[in-house]
Amino acid sequence: MKSCLALFLMSFALLSCKKENVEIKEGVIENAVVPFVENSTVTDSLYTAAYLPTSTTKQIIKHQYYTLSYNEKFEQAEWVAYELKKEYLKNHDYKRPYFIEDPKVTTGSADWRNYKKSGYDKGHLCPAGDMEFSKDAYNDTFYTSNISPQKKEFNAGIWNRLEQKTRYWAGKYNDIYVVTGGILKDSDKKIGTEKVSVPKYFYKIVLAKSGKEHKVIAFLVPNEESDKSIYDFVVPIETLEKMTGIDFFPNLRNLKSSKSF
Repeated sequence: MKSCLALFLMSFALLSCKKENVEIKEGVIENAVVPFVENSTVTDSLYTAAYLPTSTTKQIIKHQYYTLSYNEKFEQAEWVAYELKKEYLKNHDYKRPYFIEDPKVTTGSADWRNYKKSGYDKGHLCPAGDMEFSKDAYNDTFYTSNISPQKKEFNAGIWNRLEQKTRYWAGKYNDIYVVTGGILKDSDKKIGTEKVSVPKYFYKIVLAKSGKEHKVIAFLVPNEESDKSIYDFVVPIETLEKMTGIDFFPNLRNLKSSKSF
């Protein structure tokens, strides 16, 4: 009996020593305090968790490097949110994979065939170009939950210019947070057998820390060709919140979007 007790105590002591050799931190994710190991991939989600928008559908899908709120009624995400760090700005020549349905969307994300011969591009919300630092991250942007119907001239034009400017800001501020989506309405045109909505407007919000303060800029851009400056489409965040019913930064107060970004 004593030998069994001694063996148990030795095993417990050994286990305790092993635990002490692992550096543990605490991070808050969705209001729950959870432990994680230093350099764990969970650390990448902490910034995202702190600034996640609210969801009107309660169907929030988390991928490793971006999070989205899927709206089954309109067969697309109402928002996609992600962190973009300066060190993520790579330019690898990855082969573009096929678009596939998102296995994490319980209601089923729209099939890519809805876009076929529709006259609209499969427009990324979280751009593949923002995720070229990792092949897995890049491939994850090709879920159909991360696309929305965009006119070709819009996608390749002003929207592309805004995406490039966003990458510029990531380099300037070292670390930014981006939220993107379409303004989804019942009156939107529909494409495909699943009736995917075609937004008339798309929005993009960029948040950065400047010292102890937050800087933010928000855009509302028509799904049309445009030669205008991106700054012609700057709007207050409150405008987007009224149009979408989403509180974009519920943990931050008194944020005012400005062209001085």
